[in-house]
Amino acid sequence: MCGIVGIATSAGARPSLSAEGIARLRDRMAHRGPDGAGLVDQGHVILGHRRLAVVDPRPEAAQPMASVTGDAWLIYNGEVYNNDELRHELARAGAVFRTQSDSETLLCALETWGEGALARVRGMFAFAYFDARANRLLLARDPLGIKPLYYWVRSRRAGDEIVFASELQALASHPEYVPRADTPCMSAYLTTIRTTLGSRTLFADLACVRPGEAIRVSLDAGAFRIARHRYWNGARETHAADLRGAIEESVRAHLRADVPVCSLLSGGLDSSIVATIATREAGPLRTYCSGAAGGTGDDFEAARLVADALGTTHTQAPVTRELFAERWVSMVERTGVPLSTPNEVAINEVARRLRADGMVVTLSGEGADELFGGYDAPLAAAQTWHSGSVGRTGRELARGASRLEMDLAAWIPTRVKASLLRAEIWRGIEQDAALASSYEDEFADAMEEARDDSALQAHLAFQRRINLTGLLQRLDSATMLESVEGRTPLADVRLAQLAAAMPMQDKYVEGRGVAGTKIALRDAFARDVPAAIVSRPKASFPLPFQEWMIGQVGVLASSESMRDLVRHDVLRGVIDRPNETWRFAWPLINLALWTRRWWGR
Repeated sequence: MCGIVGIATSAGARPSLSAEGIARLRDRMAHRGPDGAGLVDQGHVILGHRRLAVVDPRPEAAQPMASVTGDAWLIYNGEVYNNDELRHELARAGAVFRTQSDSETLLCALETWGEGALARVRGMFAFAYFDARANRLLLARDPLGIKPLYYWVRSRRAGDEIVFASELQALASHPEYVPRADTPCMSAYLTTIRTTLGSRTLFADLACVRPGEAIRVSLDAGAFRIARHRYWNGARETHAADLRGAIEESVRAHLRADVPVCSLLSGGLDSSIVATIATREAGPLRTYCSGAAGGTGDDFEAARLVADALGTTHTQAPVTRELFAERWVSMVERTGVPLSTPNEVAINEVARRLRADGMVVTLSGEGADELFGGYDAPLAAAQTWHSGSVGRTGRELARGASRLEMDLAAWIPTRVKASLLRAEIWRGIEQDAALASSYEDEFADAMEEARDDSALQAHLAFQRRINLTGLLQRLDSATMLESVEGRTPLADVRLAQLAAAMPMQDKYVEGRGVAGTKIALRDAFARDVPAAIVSRPKASFPLPFQEWMIGQVGVLASSESMRDLVRHDVLRGVIDRPNETWRFAWPLINLALWTRRWWGR
């Protein structure tokens, strides 16, 4: 797990930053890689890397990594979970390996199969691969969007160039970038609490590589060109598979490391399954839980029940009101973006605690809800909506269903924004046209992926594309701030394919409450997990943040940016009654902290 940064322009030209300038951006992400820093200057391409050594920590496995011939270079953030099988296949093709690192495996795979390697690699990744012979740069992100990658394409008199980095705060610190807010994305954040919208980010002109997307950059002299394509479309597992066996295999693959591994344990079904398998495979692990003791759906009690059953060394990392307030502000400052969900603070605190105990890698349970039907209320509402929408097809169906998904999860619904945002802002963003269009496109793609199955299959595919990507981004950001690698055995591309091929009735049945969600998952592990956990409603690091937000409301009163964005009477109401208006207060305070971070206003 690492941080990557780079810059590239056409052959014969020099980029806008020197090697020293790229090193400065690289070292803004030192928390992503405290174990080493590397840099290579190829003239018109400069690549930088911060290393968190997890597999093969020897210096020979450092990055940027060159091919045997020196004609190709790789900087990479992630883990390849089918490393051994790829190595065997590449060795048969003549590859000779110098290290045990998965970085070298990925480099050899790209040399051997080109972009075709993307379909063969199973893992979490974001990387830049420079092929000096073809004078081509390839940026890519894993299919589920576990690892982030951002970029800026700019035109210059000296030649167009692309700058890219693992974090927006590093990219936005380019000395020639003048940070500007992307107002449509800001409005989308108020509704979705997600810091990206499609390929847009909260920063104007800074884009994100989308999950399952590859960006090919031609760097021939005078012919700088960019081509983007999605290399993964949610293709299904075509043969029958054993769910239990597949999950056990995934956890085994995610345990591979040359550093200490632990597991997050919230006391919910998903993290309990992961911790149970991991303990069986690797012996008693350390497990960790965070939250506010005594809160709704107290995770501490449930997690302790599972930990005692497994015999793990279990640690609680409680979050207090004071810690929440301090950490919220510092995380926005350090990441350079607003928080998404309040429990991002709890994830960060538990990551800080486990890192202090010498742990470097932690397993987590993200993914099961979006893949196996874990959200009862949204799926029940979708089922009801579709029963009343007979006859809708194509884009009309995608438009209505995506609007439903948006409204069900909205913090600040689009329908109230005409009376929330200043009139000129609402007109300028064309009544949230960018948000509506992005969601409609995603749902249309989800419908294509689900083919002719139950309408709810398309909703699950949509939730994977939107909800899961947001949760994975939250995990990456909160853990990497503490130099911890978060791994998600349930958010695995092979499991995603298997889940997509399962009949809907094996995943979700309306009207059964908790028992009707993640049916196959509950059935597969009912004998392994305590019955109280199998039937426990979902509760992930719950915090009483509605009460805890009050101390931060003052930032709204002093925020010029929020006064420019939001009508005065609405802003006053949120400031005066934050407990009543908490769904408005949370995203507005976050945006106020973010704008203060970058523009001091």
